[in-house]
Amino acid sequence: MKKEWFSFLGLFASFGTLICCVLPVTLVMLGLGSTMALLAVKLPFLVWLSAHKEAVFIISGAMIALSAFVFWTQRNQPCPIDPDLRTACLRGRRVSKYALILSVLIYSLGAFTAF
Repeated sequence: MKKEWFSFLGLFASFGTLICCVLPVTLVMLGLGSTMALLAVKLPFLVWLSAHKEAVFIISGAMIALSAFVFWTQRNQPCPIDPDLRTACLRGRRVSKYALILSVLIYSLGAFTAF
């Protein structure tokens, strides 16, 4: 169960890179610059995230790396013998794997647009 939380923590952190960098670029590219200006006024943390994007990327990258490390070290741990617990264990591993992959993809997209 802890392994799942690390993956979701990495996924949550990678969304910070989306909000900081991908959202503004996408809105401006679509001709919605005034919408981005309105968001910057109504949600001032967007401006702070954009101003501190290096820190956002470092923290997000560290969280994703930590979740990848935990996933990698726990990948061969045995699941319980009980069929219900075994199913839950295998499902948790699968969910963690996809959450980690999604986190890396979102992080990469954010890095591409920010830098």
